[in-house]
Amino acid sequence: MRIAVPNKGRLHDPAEDLLERAGLHIVDGADRQLYADTVDPDVTVLYARAADIPEYVADGAADVGITGLDQVREADPDNLEELLDLEFGSCRLVLAAPEDSEIQTVYDLDGGRIATEFPNVTRHYFAELDVEVDITEVSGATELTPHVDIADGIVDITSTGTTLRMNRLEIVDEVLQSSVRLFARADVADDEKVQQVRTALQSVLSAEGKRYLMMNVPQDALDEVKAVLPGMGGPTVMDIAGREDVAVHAVVDDSDVFETINDLKQVGASDVLVTEIERLVE
Repeated sequence: MRIAVPNKGRLHDPAEDLLERAGLHIVDGADRQLYADTVDPDVTVLYARAADIPEYVADGAADVGITGLDQVREADPDNLEELLDLEFGSCRLVLAAPEDSEIQTVYDLDGGRIATEFPNVTRHYFAELDVEVDITEVSGATELTPHVDIADGIVDITSTGTTLRMNRLEIVDEVLQSSVRLFARADVADDEKVQQVRTALQSVLSAEGKRYLMMNVPQDALDEVKAVLPGMGGPTVMDIAGREDVAVHAVVDDSDVFETINDLKQVGASDVLVTEIERLVE
C-alpha cells in the first residue's frame, strides 16, 4: 500500500511526524527521493506536491493520501473517501475585497471578477449562491489583483488574516474551512491495511492532551478517589502484592492534571505518577 505525503512545504514535517508517532517509521526517506519504505513491509510512502496528491490517489498511483481538504475539494475527484481529520494545517479559504470598495456581501460581486488559485472551489461556491462571476486563475500574489484592476475580489487561503490586512483587503465571507485529512480511494477504503493505518493515526490523535495517572490508594478511600477522577470511563484498580492498598490507573485530560492531583492527595491517594501517552486506541 502506498501513502502519498506532501514532499515539502508546511505540511511535510507534521505529516511525517504523525506517521512516525503512529509507528510507521520511514526508512531511507532522503530529500528529493520519490519513494521511501517504512518498517511495515506492506506500506510505502510516495512523496508528491500537496496539490497533486488527490489525483495521485484517484488515479491509483497511491492508495491513501495526506493533504489539505482545500486541495481535495479543488481537485474534485469523484472516487475519494475521507477517513480522518488529522487536526493540523488548519486554514480558511475566504472571499475578500478591498477595504475601500462598496462590496459588503457576496451578492455585491454579481457580474464581477474573482481572482483565485482555487477556481473549482470558487466556481462551486458562487454557483451554490446563484451569483455569476468571471473567474481568473492565478498562480500567486492573489492579494495584489484587486489593486491592479485584474479582479474585484479574491478567493484565497488565510490562517490569521494578517496578509489580507497588509494588502488592505477585508473578508467578505468564508468559503471553506480546511485542515489536513487522511483519505483513500473508495475501492480500497475498507481494506484491512488501510484501516490499520487509520487506526494507528487515530490512536496518536486520541492520545494528544491526555495523561496517564498511577497511584496507590487505601481500600477505604477507593470510592472517594473514583469520584474525583475525571478520566475516560472508570479507573483500573489492581491489587498490590503484600499490601492492603490498591493501585489505581486512569487517563485524564492534561488540563485536569493539576487540580486532580491535589484532590487525590486530599482523599488519601499517594505515590501519584503522571506520564505522557504516545498512543491511545479507543
